[in-house]
Amino acid sequence: MSEESNENTEKKYTETLGDPTGIEFFPERRGDKIARGWFRTLFVGEGRDNLQKLKCERQVHNVISESPLIKLMMDALKTTGCAIDLNRHISCEPCSKVVTGGYDAEMNQIVVCQNTATSKSAVHGALAHEMVHMFDFCRAHVDFKNVDHLLCTEIRAANLMHCSFMSALVMGTASLIRIKKQHQECVKRKALASVMAVRDLSPEEAKAAMDRVFTKCYNDLEPLGRRLRRNSEDIHKVYRERYLNGYGYS
Repeated sequence: MSEESNENTEKKYTETLGDPTGIEFFPERRGDKIARGWFRTLFVGEGRDNLQKLKCERQVHNVISESPLIKLMMDALKTTGCAIDLNRHISCEPCSKVVTGGYDAEMNQIVVCQNTATSKSAVHGALAHEMVHMFDFCRAHVDFKNVDHLLCTEIRAANLMHCSFMSALVMGTASLIRIKKQHQECVKRKALASVMAVRDLSPEEAKAAMDRVFTKCYNDLEPLGRRLRRNSEDIHKVYRERYLNGYGYS
């Protein structure tokens, strides 16, 4: 995910739907529709779901065709035995305004929120984040109802796809004096925010879970093999190096 898109959408979340409490962000997953007032429909343009869906699907296709990072994730999923069929595994849907995407473990399907992930960078960020969850579910059989499992995959998604020194500064978790620890602080904060949005945990429970899993999950860099630096060629490097990590042969 580009850092520009990360900074602009930092306050929005991507969610996993393995736990039933996350379903509220995705009304069509439970057969509901998003309620909209006549003013917002007439003057703001909300409610044009078909147009939004077409735009979202076009953005998804463009991102998958152009992004080395997304291509790598798709290669890794295919090598792991979970090849993505765009028509089956990625769905553009209207969502709650506080999320840009989600991963439905029961359906093994990524949701891109057509009403909130409206730019190419936002679609890229949602796909990148959710593909980490899909990869973890395929590779490690993550149980999203298990707090440790859920927190681990959120740590990995934040670590691999979101956090940098700049984003940590924006979130208020880093200073020039704390450069050495700022990346870990960013990862912890983003992962906890995602988990707390769907699970009713006390601060003590959240801290205990973080203490149990952070080191192992933070050091697991599959399938990228490295952390991506801001304004670098790392995204292109990880794609070129995918064969060294066993991906891209199938």
